Parts: sequence; C-alpha cells; structure tokens
Amino acid sequence: MKKIIRLLLNHIPRKYLQLFSHFVLRISSIFYRGHKIECPVCHHHFRKLLPYGYVSSRENALCPSCLSLERHRQIWLFLDRKTGFFHQQGKMLHIAPEYCFIKRFQQLTQLDYYSADLESPLARVKMDIQNIPFEDNTFDMVMSNHILEHVDDDRLAMQELYRVMKPGGWGIIQSPVNLNRTTTYEDKSITTPEERLRHFGQKDHQREYGRDYADRLRTAGFEVSEIPLASFINENEALLYALTPNAEAAKDTIIYFVQKNM
Repeated sequence: MKKIIRLLLNHIPRKYLQLFSHFVLRISSIFYRGHKIECPVCHHHFRKLLPYGYVSSRENALCPSCLSLERHRQIWLFLDRKTGFFHQQGKMLHIAPEYCFIKRFQQLTQLDYYSADLESPLARVKMDIQNIPFEDNTFDMVMSNHILEHVDDDRLAMQELYRVMKPGGWGIIQSPVNLNRTTTYEDKSITTPEERLRHFGQKDHQREYGRDYADRLRTAGFEVSEIPLASFINENEALLYALTPNAEAAKDTIIYFVQKNM
C-alpha cells in the first residue's frame, strides 16, 4: 500500500487525485476497520490508518474514509475545542479546500463558506492566493493549510490573507515548519523538482520554514498565537486520533492561530 500511494502522489496530477482518490480509498477502508484508532473528523474507527508520503511514508497518516491527514485532524480538534467555529456566524475563506472538510463546512448553515484554489476542481472560487479577488475586510475567518510553502511570494500571500480578513477576524495559517531551523531556508535559484525535493523536502516546495514562520505572519500584520497541540489534547488522544507519530511529538506540533486587531 505504501508503494501504491507514493506512486499515485508522485505521478497523478493533484486535481485528479482530488476528484477520484476518495472512491478508491473508501473501498480499502473495509480492510482497515477496527477499534484502535478513531478519526475525529468522520468518527470512523480503524485498526490502523493508511500510510502517506511523497518520499518516505508515514504510518497511520491517512484516514481511508474521509481522507484526513494528521494536520486535518489536529485542526478539527482545535476548531472544536479552542474556537466557536462550529456555531459562529460569519463568512469564511478556505484556501485549497481539503476533501475531508468541504462538505462538513458547507453543512454549517450559519457559515457563508467560500472555498478557493488556483486549480482544484473542488473549489468554489478559482484564484491565486497572491492576488485574492475580494475586497478588503471581507472575511471573518480564513484557513490556509500547507499552501504558503508552494507559492512564489509567500509574504505577498500573507499580506493578501490579512487584507481580506475583517478587523476582529481570525484564522489558521499552517505550513510545515522545521523547528530545528532558526530562519526559513529559501533560494530562488533552486527551480527544478529534483533540486527542490533535495533542498526543501518536496518537489513543489519553494522554501522550508524555520522558527521565524510566526514572525513572517506578524510582518504581514497578524497577531499570532503559537498554540502547542499538547495544550488541548492529551497523550492518549494523540495516539487514539493518530495526530502525531507518537505522544511525545505532540509537544513540538504547533497550531498557528492568527487574528486581525480591531
């Protein structure tokens, strides 16, 4: 299964994976049923989850029912436990909408939900995050999950997210962060997929963020709270929901919660 998923990730365009992968994986879910792991997004139970990864595969990463990954399950629990998201009225901009979230967010009747992406067939609005086609102060909530490491000008994208957020609004802006790096590593001369894989960890990444990631968001204007996953889940939950490879890793997993001051 590891080799099959890795082959699909590396050779099938993302937009086709988004359209069809859930049909195939739902069939496989029959063989993974059990009671060891629960997905908090879809509430299905499994003996283990599917492996996932472009280069090396992570065990217990991908929910075969809703296609949530660790980061999606982390965000879901954060929204449920640390925000009023599931009851809050307002307008939301969701960049590069994930399959596991779209229908569930659309079902929130109090939410005016806009999904947006440059090429995703799942998105309601086609747009570039570096040039968001909405007026200033439009959205109460913004979510961008593992997108900024892909774009040419991440600082411009951050500024755009800040611009379209209403004063008093909030959001979750996640990116993979290497906490062993003090500063973000990027080099515009590194352009080929092979070089980017070697330097940034994935062939379509343009940088590897370091501990200065939150400061980059602050430079765009946001007030940023770095919230450890371990502050709102316990060790048993980290394992039950397959949020991290092990309970200890929850201490180094951060939710980047942003706000725009009034």
